[in-house]
Amino acid sequence: MKLPIVAIIGRPNVGKSTLVNRLAGQQSAIVHDEPGVTRDRTYLPAYWGDREYLVVDTGGLVFNDETEFLPLIRQQASLALKEASAAIFVVDGQLGLTSADEEIAEWLRQQTVPVLLAVNKCESPEQGLVQAAEFWQLGLGEPFAVSGIHGNGTGELLDELINHLPIVENIPENNEINVAIIGRPNVGKSSLLNAFVGEERAIVSPISGTTRDAIDTVVERDGQIYRLIDTAGIRKKKHIEYGTEFFSINRAFKAIRRADVVLLVLDAVDGVTEQDQKLAGRIIEEGRACVVVVNKWDAVEKDSYTIYDYEKILTEKLHFTDWAETIFVSAVTGQRVEKILELVNTASEAHKRRVSTSVINEVLEEAVSWHSPPATRGGRQGKIYYGTQVTSQPPTIALFVNEAKRFNENYRRYIERQFRQQLGFKGTPIRLLWRSKKVRDMESGNVNRATRVK
Repeated sequence: MKLPIVAIIGRPNVGKSTLVNRLAGQQSAIVHDEPGVTRDRTYLPAYWGDREYLVVDTGGLVFNDETEFLPLIRQQASLALKEASAAIFVVDGQLGLTSADEEIAEWLRQQTVPVLLAVNKCESPEQGLVQAAEFWQLGLGEPFAVSGIHGNGTGELLDELINHLPIVENIPENNEINVAIIGRPNVGKSSLLNAFVGEERAIVSPISGTTRDAIDTVVERDGQIYRLIDTAGIRKKKHIEYGTEFFSINRAFKAIRRADVVLLVLDAVDGVTEQDQKLAGRIIEEGRACVVVVNKWDAVEKDSYTIYDYEKILTEKLHFTDWAETIFVSAVTGQRVEKILELVNTASEAHKRRVSTSVINEVLEEAVSWHSPPATRGGRQGKIYYGTQVTSQPPTIALFVNEAKRFNENYRRYIERQFRQQLGFKGTPIRLLWRSKKVRDMESGNVNRATRVK
């Protein structure tokens, strides 16, 4: 069974995201003193006592206003309520009851989901009861005086909440693949997410910067579960001001660290930009598997040579990620979108793969027989004693040698290519750790002679 969902509803700037972070016990939703920061539905795991559930943050509701993203935010909130087992309506205790609160309360009374009323920003327990009393007028039952910042009153709210949630037993073991979708603004990341899910999960708009939070969505294909993380478009630092966009970029970088596989989304019309190259470098720094997704392929005028010319450009400008698979798609038409997950599976498997020491040394022995390590000007030659994989995600192999500095970059790249050709590792970076080891340590019996590369 899936975990029950609790939707957080309210007008802008009442502290919904602060309360979400409090319930989830983590700083995940963007909190900033500016209305409309949250626009999409953002899901976070939470628990109270022995009960687990998902809390979903939604954008601030404003009725009778069709400007900018407001209609889309209302649509996202409606979708959240449809899948929720309960809702928490958040109001501002310091500001008091407003006509906007009354409009939302009227709308919630027309829904079938049970609603709890949380009067937020009640930092003083004594004064909070007075502030909350005004909201009995909404006709939604007892108003709970709470503080999302300090946690006051949230225990009583959650005690009542779990009475409305179904009991879930036998929660399956987590076999999710975390997939972060990153790229510059307006390359089609949210459209790609919606194409995976088959619904308007994230707000899609031609205005760059629409997505602000990193948004988690869980989908299943052929028994495999994928947690898709849509992120804000990442611009150059010099174009970023402190505030909402600053936090969005920070969340996007955190999403890369959370991911098993990163989808680096490029705009087929714009080609590979300097910022795309920097994002690819960031993926490598974090040691994450990667699939390069060239989106908007339907908008490119093509002939029989177009794809080959484009692949050549990718090879030249993203040569440091030549281990990543590339796929040309259209999120709008759905062209080849489903094939992305097949590449994700391959990259994830390689990212987690562990190879025995004996197999690693067989590869090394053959590589050395074809191309001996270089010698220094003084005639001293590098020697590889043995190798062993020390960790995965990404696969990391320690190579014990007589003197690490004798192995130049060309030879190190040659050894990496041999591992890729012989062992796969398609779609993931691999790290080679060159460790100097004295001869007397090798002869002292610390290393089994059978593991040495001859």
